[in-house]
Amino acid sequence: MTQDLNICLLPLEISWGDKYANMAQVEDMLSKVHPMTDLVILPETFSTGFPSGMDKEDVRVMAERNTGVTIDRIKELAAKYQMGIAGSFIADSGGSLYNRAFFIEPSGDEQFEDKHHLFTMAGEEKVFSRGYDRMLFRFRGWNIALVICYDIRFPVWCRNVMNEYDALICVANWPKVRINALNKLLPARAIENQSYVCCVNCKGKDNKDFEYGGEAAIYDFKGRDISVTAGDSGLVYAALSRERLDGFRAKFRAWQDADTFKLI
Repeated sequence: MTQDLNICLLPLEISWGDKYANMAQVEDMLSKVHPMTDLVILPETFSTGFPSGMDKEDVRVMAERNTGVTIDRIKELAAKYQMGIAGSFIADSGGSLYNRAFFIEPSGDEQFEDKHHLFTMAGEEKVFSRGYDRMLFRFRGWNIALVICYDIRFPVWCRNVMNEYDALICVANWPKVRINALNKLLPARAIENQSYVCCVNCKGKDNKDFEYGGEAAIYDFKGRDISVTAGDSGLVYAALSRERLDGFRAKFRAWQDADTFKLI
């Protein structure tokens, strides 16, 4: 039987545009994460903040390649603590910019995919190019999907066809003014996909003075919040149970009756 998966969410208070301050905060928080943790999840564009309404060339200054200082340091930290680390960062590939999701294993193995649904209300499509593949990876016996912020609003994009994933991760920069929507979307995605859903938001204010509350939660396959905040650390934990997930899917086989479709 595959082991349970121990998750830790890091709701960072992002210093917008200050990559070195944000990386220092990640390093400090990782030093406090429980050593039995398997997977640590960081917010969307954790190292810079989300560049709301910024000019593309100004954003380009913050962008990196997959071999830049951000991902190189994340690899070092994953190896040091023997934990997988997931999140997103601003990437530059061949002159195009992307809001790029990443998953780094302790071994250094890596996977990247780019955000599909760009947030047009903030002009994200004017800065970033769209990705066309949803991230799916396997880690310690679990199949995991990862989406970025606005993606979670779109159930077709998140759809779990024939239990292809066991947990769905959403990394976010979701402002307080719309947080009620996120709090309803997350358990809905868990229920309809019969999977765990893990989401971490950032804290602080962005370059447009929007506030972010650092919401972080983990829902089980019935849409119940199973996360626990560890004291004053701000770290949010949950253990994903393989036995409970498999038992529920075997007993309540709604996934077998799901509609089939193809994304265009």
